[in-house]
Amino acid sequence: MSDINRSLKAKPRTEDFGSAGARRLLRSGQIPAVIYGKKDPVHIALDAQEFTNKMRHFSESALLKIAVGRKHYEVLLKDYQEDLMRGMIKHVDFYEVTHGHTLRALVSIVLKGSPIGTREGGILDQVLHEIEIECLPKDLPEAIEADVSHLEINQALHLRDVKFPETIKVLEDLSKTVASVKGVKAEVVESTEEEAEEAAVSEEE
Repeated sequence: MSDINRSLKAKPRTEDFGSAGARRLLRSGQIPAVIYGKKDPVHIALDAQEFTNKMRHFSESALLKIAVGRKHYEVLLKDYQEDLMRGMIKHVDFYEVTHGHTLRALVSIVLKGSPIGTREGGILDQVLHEIEIECLPKDLPEAIEADVSHLEINQALHLRDVKFPETIKVLEDLSKTVASVKGVKAEVVESTEEEAEEAAVSEEE
């Protein structure tokens, strides 16, 4: 992600933090937001169009830069509220990072490679899509790549098999399955057995 897509401009908010003030901001094309950190929360207003456009490029582990007047904050996107009916973001929460101090974040897992098993008719199934890690802000990856090219049918890749950077600490059970390659025949048999069991239950009822 480019530095341009990482950068946001915001206006400071010093009053009217209630729902009425939030509605006024939304009507004017802005989004109420808060930056949380070790100090008092910083209330800001984002440009709705800019944030919505750039949000498409954000990952939960992307370090963002917000300019509020002459002050600059490095943050992570913590949470946001969305009005699905209107297709608009209603509120955003950010978490300010402190350089030199470790942070915890969720990072996406991206599968890399074409498994041997899929070339033999198997189906690749990704079970784990993100993990929690701990690291310094400068070492925060946008994603973790997991190589599945060696997987054959009925084989699985676990967290302990993934090569992680030495600069991060994985806060997950390393025995968790990341992905596996299932045989098509096995899936058909399982499906047939399930249908037979359901039919038997229906007859008993």
